[in-house]
Amino acid sequence: MILIIINFLTQSYLVQGASMNPILIEDQRLFINKLTYIPSKISILGDESHLLNGPQRGDIVVFRPPDGTEKDYVKRIIGVPGDWIDQDGQNVYVNGEKTNWTTFSTKIIREQYPLYVKEGEYYVLGDNRSRSVDSRNWGTIPASSISGKVSIVYWPIKDWKVIKAD
Repeated sequence: MILIIINFLTQSYLVQGASMNPILIEDQRLFINKLTYIPSKISILGDESHLLNGPQRGDIVVFRPPDGTEKDYVKRIIGVPGDWIDQDGQNVYVNGEKTNWTTFSTKIIREQYPLYVKEGEYYVLGDNRSRSVDSRNWGTIPASSISGKVSIVYWPIKDWKVIKAD
C-alpha cells in the first residue's frame, strides 16, 4: 500500500543531456514531486487552483514539451502566468527585472520578444542555455504538460541533495 501511495505522489527521472548543468548533471536520478502541482478547487496551501501550491518562478520541473516529442524534459520555470519575458541576447528579463538563475548567456532563437505568458502557461529555460532546447524554441508550455517538481537528486549517492527553488 505504501509503495502505491509513493508511486502516485512521486516519479523517478533520469537526467539526459547537459541543459541543466551545473545544478543537474547527466545520468543523475531525480525524485519528482507530483503532489505539489495537483489541480484542485480546494487549496490547502498556496494558490486557489492547486491542492498545495502551483508552479512557481524558479521551480525546476519535468514536463512533456509541446513539440510532440514523447520524451520528458527538465527545465527551470522562468515565467508564470501574467509575466512579460524579454531577452537582449545575453540576459533574460521577467517583468523588466534581470534574472540571475544562470551565468550562461541566453541567445535569442526566435524574434518573439517581449513575450506575454498567458493564463495556464509557463515559460521554461535550461540553466545551461547553450545546450538547451526550451521555450526559446517552442514558446510557452501548458500547465497540463508538467509532471511535477524536481525535489531530490538521489543517485549517484555522492550527488544526493534536496532541490529548492531559487
